[in-house]
Amino acid sequence: MLPTALLQEIEKELHHILDYWETNTIDEKNGGFIGEIDYRENKNYNAEKGSVMYARILWTFSAAYAFTQNPGHLKTAERAFNEIKNQFYNSKQKGLYWSIHPDGSPKDTKNQIYALAFAIYGLSEFYKVSKNKEALDLAIILYHSIQNHSYDQERQGYFEAYTRDWEEISDMRLSDKDANEKKTMNTHLHIVEAFANLYLVWDNEDLKQDIINILTTIDQHFIDKETWHLKLFFDENWKEKEDVISYGHDIEAAWLLQWCAEVSQDKKLIDLYRKYAVKMADSTLEGLDSDGGLWYEFDPEKNQLITEKHWWPQAEFWIGFVNAYELTNDEKYLDYFKKNFEFTQQHIIDHNKGEWFWGINRDNQIIPKDKAGFWKCPYHNGRACLEVLKRLHHS
Repeated sequence: MLPTALLQEIEKELHHILDYWETNTIDEKNGGFIGEIDYRENKNYNAEKGSVMYARILWTFSAAYAFTQNPGHLKTAERAFNEIKNQFYNSKQKGLYWSIHPDGSPKDTKNQIYALAFAIYGLSEFYKVSKNKEALDLAIILYHSIQNHSYDQERQGYFEAYTRDWEEISDMRLSDKDANEKKTMNTHLHIVEAFANLYLVWDNEDLKQDIINILTTIDQHFIDKETWHLKLFFDENWKEKEDVISYGHDIEAAWLLQWCAEVSQDKKLIDLYRKYAVKMADSTLEGLDSDGGLWYEFDPEKNQLITEKHWWPQAEFWIGFVNAYELTNDEKYLDYFKKNFEFTQQHIIDHNKGEWFWGINRDNQIIPKDKAGFWKCPYHNGRACLEVLKRLHHS
């Protein structure tokens, strides 16, 4: 069991995160949200704005409103929704711009499927609390765009990216650190997460079957049944391009794929992914440091750790280990969570200015990267607080 005081700390942290975004990130000059705030709180009003950041803000404040019933949280979600609808959505091609300039004009116009998936995830969550039909309609349009353009009819799975006109694109990478491969674990994880959230508000048999198909594909290709780590990159023929072990993705997938299986109501997949959730949590412990913090990645080729502890793997660790506890009733998983929570409080959370730092290096020095930005949003840490509170409030 968790002490009440710990749950109160988590609830307090949830409000700190939400307050930070409401207070600091509203872009009064250009509309929407500021593209970048650095770790010293300097605001860059000239930074490009990413669709993933906006979709994650939309999801977070929609999910938060369901929990807090704070009208301000719904208002912030509406702000994100309006920007996605009016600035990021490409109505002509039924796609989504990857990024826009501060003035709202398109910057990077490619259709990155990962971004469309996050938009569906956020729009579905927003529809749950707002019943705004436009949000649901847009989520369904983007779902059809993914199915029509990205799905590999011949070999299953989904391709990564396209031009704004849905033509082939040479650079399919999500970010500079990724391999330029056609099928990735990260994108499949977030497509199935998005489709599952959409299914909760749109009871459609094709969509349900798509969720089941993706979970089957992930089982076949992305989960290593010897190590219980994830395989990250493949070509179109499912030939693996070996890469790092990503502890954050391992533990995020552990609980999230189980949730998607439960949404699909497919009993075989539910049983399978509940079993996997515990095995993947156990394998994640390879990346746990003695201080309770989760290292970022391990490079098998060099046999070395990437010795940084980023904010988001800690957040996913919370949910993954609380989930493993719920599945097993084994208190050791709660103990790992509590120790990681203490680590996060000590090293990752900015108790002075709010939000979480990007992370720390092996000497416990702060990594000098964004506090808010293209990849730094309230989604991982906000969701971790919400999930832990929902799961353990009544235990």
